[in-house]
Amino acid sequence: MIKSIAKKEFFSTLRDSRFVALSVIVLLLLLAATVVGLHSYNTLQQERGVAQQTVNDQFANAQDRHPHRMAHYGSYAFRPKSSISFLDFGLDSYTGASVYMEAHRQNSANFSQAQQSGSLIRFGEMTVAFVLQMLIPLLIIFLCFGAFTQEKETGTLKLLLSQGVSLRQVAWAKVAGYSKVVALVTAPALVLASMLLFGKGGFELGGDVLLRLLGFMVFYLAYFFIFIVLSVVVSALHQRSSTALVTLLGIWILCCVIIPKASANLGASLYTTPTKAQMDADVHKEVAKGIDGHNSQDARAEALKQELLQKYKVKTMEELPVNFDGIWMAVGEEQSSKVYQEHFGELTDIFEKQNRISEYAGLLNPYLAVRHLSMGMAGADFSHYIHFQQTAENYRYNIAQELNHLQATKLKYGDKETRLSSETWAAMKPFTYETPTAGWALGKHLVSVVALLLWVALVCTLGIKLIDNTKVA
Repeated sequence: MIKSIAKKEFFSTLRDSRFVALSVIVLLLLLAATVVGLHSYNTLQQERGVAQQTVNDQFANAQDRHPHRMAHYGSYAFRPKSSISFLDFGLDSYTGASVYMEAHRQNSANFSQAQQSGSLIRFGEMTVAFVLQMLIPLLIIFLCFGAFTQEKETGTLKLLLSQGVSLRQVAWAKVAGYSKVVALVTAPALVLASMLLFGKGGFELGGDVLLRLLGFMVFYLAYFFIFIVLSVVVSALHQRSSTALVTLLGIWILCCVIIPKASANLGASLYTTPTKAQMDADVHKEVAKGIDGHNSQDARAEALKQELLQKYKVKTMEELPVNFDGIWMAVGEEQSSKVYQEHFGELTDIFEKQNRISEYAGLLNPYLAVRHLSMGMAGADFSHYIHFQQTAENYRYNIAQELNHLQATKLKYGDKETRLSSETWAAMKPFTYETPTAGWALGKHLVSVVALLLWVALVCTLGIKLIDNTKVA
């Protein structure tokens, strides 16, 4: 009997021309978003790869220069796209794509796609994630709002229960039938995405990429399941289809529109970020307390000179076995880097607190939970952006200190004219970046994982229990 009910719901839905039309539209949007997203991914990945190789070659083949001049010459770090970021652009469109790495200064990533796009980008982008998060739940609502109300309005529910079937069994049968329909709509797009990802697009079937893709699919399946069961429960609690539909649409608006916006505004209100001008002023003030790096009259620089003279037991800078200029620059770099790290760390902490408000709101809203997990698996969330920023900063600092070491060991004190050959720069390791593992990404969103699991448990226990206690008029 249960299988018959599920089968009946599946085929009756397929015979509904209105639902078929909506399903075809959503499926076409999914397929189009998949193809367009992959094209955008390939274009951006190729552009950034070429740009990174170009700046690496420019640095390696730079003309003969003084080491400190080379440190100010600097280089760029371009953030590569994650393998499945074409499914969910996440924050990638709003965070910078490249970082200029120079001595004495830590720069943030710049040149985001949003800076180069029109105002329409504020309304979101047509991605696979957008369709899965916003449109599929809406499709589920129009599919399931009459699950029980139509049976009540036609009087067939009493006949069905007279066959010895409980309301709980009917509910699970309907959930099974509707789940097949939803799978029929979403499966082609996910299969196409997998084929494009591991097909002739130049990708390799790496274990981490596969884990990210599987995680992406599993989280969305749980999200769809929550909306299917929730829609069936709401339908069982109402007597008329119209009131069930209005209730479900209200839930959709609350979950997908109001709560996400409210949580973002709440986070921004509770944890305000300093302006760029204020942060630059604070950093400059803190750096000024340390070694200047360019002012030979600085008292702290003079103290360092005396310390080195006593250490090596000599009387003049020229007698030192190392070049004081290089030592001076290295200590100044260490000081300025420490100050920048502290201020960037404070700024990052503020952003993470803002994001935490949104993530904990996922306990009240499955949409927020799946959105964080989707961006995490796609490698397009805030944690991945900060990981790239930190990797670029570590490389910048190490290169600057390596150049300071060359100045301290290869040049004499006060020598501003000597140039090191370009072979020196070619021997330095170029900047490379690897996306963290799927396990690392999942660990950053444990709250969202717990929230999604709690929602599944909630609709399966409390929701079905409400159906059991429903009286059939």
